[in-house]
Amino acid sequence: MLKKSLLGKDYNNELNLDNGSKSPSKSSSSSSNSSSSTPENAPPAEEDNALSLLQTLVHLLKCNVGTGLLGLPLAIKNAGLLVGPISLLAIGILTVHCMVILLNCAHHLSQRLQTTFVNYGEATMYSLETCPSPWLRSHSVWGRYTVSFLLIITQLGFCSVYFMFMADNLQQIVEEVHVTSNTCQPRKFLVLTPILDIRIYMLTILPFLIMLVFIRNLKVLSVFSTMANITTLGSMILIFEYIIQIPDPSNLPLMANWKTFLLFFGTAIFTFEGVGMVLPLKNQMKNPQHFPLVLYVGMSLVIFLYSCLGILGYMKFGSDTQASITLNLPNCWLYQSVKLMYSVGIFFTYALQFHVPAEIIIPFAVSQVPENWALFVDLSVRTALVCLTCVSAILIPRLDLVISLVGSVCSSALALIIPPLLEIITFYSEDISCATIAKDIMISILGFLGCIFGTYQAFYELTQPINHSMANSTGVYIS
Repeated sequence: MLKKSLLGKDYNNELNLDNGSKSPSKSSSSSSNSSSSTPENAPPAEEDNALSLLQTLVHLLKCNVGTGLLGLPLAIKNAGLLVGPISLLAIGILTVHCMVILLNCAHHLSQRLQTTFVNYGEATMYSLETCPSPWLRSHSVWGRYTVSFLLIITQLGFCSVYFMFMADNLQQIVEEVHVTSNTCQPRKFLVLTPILDIRIYMLTILPFLIMLVFIRNLKVLSVFSTMANITTLGSMILIFEYIIQIPDPSNLPLMANWKTFLLFFGTAIFTFEGVGMVLPLKNQMKNPQHFPLVLYVGMSLVIFLYSCLGILGYMKFGSDTQASITLNLPNCWLYQSVKLMYSVGIFFTYALQFHVPAEIIIPFAVSQVPENWALFVDLSVRTALVCLTCVSAILIPRLDLVISLVGSVCSSALALIIPPLLEIITFYSEDISCATIAKDIMISILGFLGCIFGTYQAFYELTQPINHSMANSTGVYIS
């Protein structure tokens, strides 16, 4: 049996070509045959497995707290001490607003179709089926394919970043072990020659991650998720304990160069990586009508955490800020353990992020072969996808630029570009106000410009010679 995704989202339908061609009316009729309940009075998840308010809040926080969080001090540096926090807050508010738009559109479409739940891809497809343009109506299924493709690229991009993050920290831990001390003093700048290339560490991690993603039992993965939460929480407490002791920040620029600001945009939007999980989380709640409250509370905490870490981290390390704040921590046993703990948490989180593209791609791949080949194809696709993320990390071993690139290309499309356009298309025939249309168009244009210019700047930086003092090399600092 093909399993559902971690948070209850049935990705088996994402690339189902037969279902993809159904019209809303057919979907509505088939839904009404199975149940006449509306989303408000029908529980969207089995009672035993439904999430409480607190559980939903924890999942929402976990979806948004990953490696992108640790890159925020560099993001603030790329924007400036004043412009960075203001821009981060603005992007956070826009992202949350677009999440609410997505929820409203999905809720409206589920009521229109008399079904309990539509996911992101289905919402896009069904909305296009009722839009005024005949061409868009006839090609509506490509709306779902586009969202599915962006979800795959985004999640695999996260996984590639995880590869680089773990390799960076593992290299720093291993190659500095002979100079690691018991006294935690700030790192001093010194360019060192790494003992082993960073790519060797990536290849070392590869077989362990392949074995990890072979675990298809979601209950086992939930145990790993708990371990990841514990190690991540412990690491964040120790990181904040160190960066809270800030030096005089008066010499830090309030506004950075506009070119580096484009890198800030990609990194900032990358950190808000939970947009793809908003609808599945709501669907898994015992009381889905309370999800907006959870969303506002959870994302307020996320934005506050992002702002604090970004501002304090940049104020603490200034011009020496690296791609991940863990690479700036003192070379003592306490903070080496922080890197190890966070890396362990990211290792286990890899399987959870990987589960999303796997549950989109694998069912489609398995459906193309005889049943006795299903397990072989399943494991082969998992292996190939993990190797793909490893190869991507090896080809572009720049953590900061890959974060910015993935954020600019895919995260901006899913978080800022598509939801406002979806609202216009969904409610166009229902007297949507001109102010709302103007607002949605402005948000989409902003996301599109950020996508274009952020992608250009990331690719431009990738073509430039590496500045060793700023690259995410683990051997550039020593205590």
